[in-house]
Amino acid sequence: MKNRDACINDLNLKNWKEYGDILTDSLWFIGGRDNSGAHNNAYHGNFIPQIPNQFMQRFTKKGDVVLDPFLGSGTTLIESKKLGRHGIGIELLPEVARIAEQNIGQESMHPEKVVSKVIVADNTSKRAREKVERCLNQIGADKLHMIILHPPYHDIIKFSDRREDLCNAESVEEFTARFGDVVANFSGLLEKNRYLAVVIGDKYTNSAWVPLGFYLMQETLNRDKGLTLKSILIKNMTNNRAKLNQENLWRYRALLGGFYIFKHEYILVFKKTS
Repeated sequence: MKNRDACINDLNLKNWKEYGDILTDSLWFIGGRDNSGAHNNAYHGNFIPQIPNQFMQRFTKKGDVVLDPFLGSGTTLIESKKLGRHGIGIELLPEVARIAEQNIGQESMHPEKVVSKVIVADNTSKRAREKVERCLNQIGADKLHMIILHPPYHDIIKFSDRREDLCNAESVEEFTARFGDVVANFSGLLEKNRYLAVVIGDKYTNSAWVPLGFYLMQETLNRDKGLTLKSILIKNMTNNRAKLNQENLWRYRALLGGFYIFKHEYILVFKKTS
């Protein structure tokens, strides 16, 4: 059986039955957050390590370079270090970047030594792109091999008062456009036939559903015509802090207000085809 992506991962499909841990369905039921190794749940808004783990196993190989322009507390780079991939992360807030560096430093190094670089910068800026390019040069790579983006879900969580922080966008339209600026800043560095993933959830505003996932999907396609949508994955949302131990209250509110309780996030998967 020929593996069409043999050049972009370490999977041997002659033994395909051995990869039972790799998800191939579009509906992802993941019970809880992996807190093994250097992972922890101290930072409000970080995403579960299983997501970058799945993508790195499926769409990268050892020694590849993964970029996370919304690094947060370092989840993606912890996984890249664990799996033997080089990782570059961009974080706007210096205090959060320090937490990320500490977390990444606590993760055991893969036998294949890799670089884990945290950049403090506005991810829409020319300076951020130049720093990523310098990191690539230091690693000895010409291109990125995967980009994973997990932006704030607009204004649901306020991470800072910084104007550059997407959580402070004054409207959904501004939030979407500024996210598009991030895509445009880095998608040109993505190697052809490699993958870009966006992790995003929707929200309610004034009792109306705001489909952030679909807005960002279309914005990504608009910003880089060389990207093709490969999959829309739906991940179940469990152990949400805002709803923890309040299931009955939220059920009552839903019945009262005529809405449905968020239990999902989108994972949008794009392939660089040109």
